[in-house]
Amino acid sequence: MGRRAARAARPVRGRNGPDAIIAPRFAPLPNPVIFTLGINHHSAPLAIRERVAFHAEKLHQALADLTHGGRVREAAILSTCNRTEIYCAAETPDTVVDWLTRYHRVERGEITPYLYLHDQPEAVRHAFRVASGLDSMVIGEPQILGQMKEAVRVAEESGTLGTQLHKLFQRSFSVAKEVRSTTAIGANIVSMAAAAVHLAERIFESLATQRILFIGAGEMIELCAAHFCARQPKLVTIANRTVERGRALAERFNGTAIRLDELGERIAQHDIVVSCTAAPLPIIGLGMVERAVKARRHRPMFMVDLAVPRDIEEEVGELDDVFLYTVDDLANVVESGLESRQAAVVEAETIIANRVHDFLGWLEARDTVPVIRSLRDSAERMRRHEFEHALKLLARGEPPEKVLEQLSQRLINKILHAPTQTLNFAEGADRADLQILTERLFHLHSGE
Repeated sequence: MGRRAARAARPVRGRNGPDAIIAPRFAPLPNPVIFTLGINHHSAPLAIRERVAFHAEKLHQALADLTHGGRVREAAILSTCNRTEIYCAAETPDTVVDWLTRYHRVERGEITPYLYLHDQPEAVRHAFRVASGLDSMVIGEPQILGQMKEAVRVAEESGTLGTQLHKLFQRSFSVAKEVRSTTAIGANIVSMAAAAVHLAERIFESLATQRILFIGAGEMIELCAAHFCARQPKLVTIANRTVERGRALAERFNGTAIRLDELGERIAQHDIVVSCTAAPLPIIGLGMVERAVKARRHRPMFMVDLAVPRDIEEEVGELDDVFLYTVDDLANVVESGLESRQAAVVEAETIIANRVHDFLGWLEARDTVPVIRSLRDSAERMRRHEFEHALKLLARGEPPEKVLEQLSQRLINKILHAPTQTLNFAEGADRADLQILTERLFHLHSGE
């Protein structure tokens, strides 16, 4: 596109996709372009990712704050357990980096080593890959598409989604549908939920004799509950901030629902704990688990924390009788099914490359819109001026044939004046180039 940011950059290498690049400072772009600034499981550990995560209930205000002042024209924020990404149309990404550090109250130097920047065309390719599940920890997983659609919905409601980003996301969804319907990218997926079950079965001989506590009632917990309950555990409990929602999920799996403030009393009764909430701070602390282990007489507890920021304090994993796993700990397990889908990944990348080319063509076409509009406006002014002049001549009694002849001649002269004058004054290579362009613009042929 010829409008990339000039930067002294350092590459951040990920396992999937191209090198991502970030720099301490960015040179401004002459015109607003699409770029993606983010941090994910490829570029940063969990301890860093949770510091820049956005809470769903605050996204509207965050978007309003980001776009305030007009330096960022369009924006959407995608925040999941594995990534925080800001999709923008703006003059410079440096503005967004400054805003991100200010919003989360972190020092710039603390996160810039982990940030990646994609500008056109890589920003387009990245969006297509994310929507298609090619950039996920679980390659081909379908949840990310719903999460991206939710991010777009929030941006639309906030009024921060303009023409460029709207088109980008609609194309992303279309590409994701094409990839999933024409390749086997979604086959043989080992999900986070399946990986958690697999690890639990390494610790407990049979899940049928275990009591399981699920904390939260969102999509991830629902998926985990389905996988664990397929093993017919002895007891299922759902703890949620909203008891009604927890009860609705518990009834599906013949379980019971409790309030979050009951965790301290009830956690010791469970062998397996799976947590995924949107809480900004941990809801299970070291002291709570220490008391639970003591009450259990040091029988082992298996705990899975799928939340970002974390629901369970990191220090809990240091207890002798507790097996604590985070989303990053499950990474090796979920990658086990990828090898058999490598051919599908190659096919998907080919589809994405073609669709990126199509989208860039659309962006280039948009660059000519202002020129076309200006050209039409200029021609319309000429037409109206000559039309009014012709009406005056007719009112004075001039013959219509004469008026029409004069009208056509004056219009032709005005339309051809600027290009003719430019050709006459051009010299050397400029004249040759202008002659070629004139022939193309007016569909001229040599000898005519």
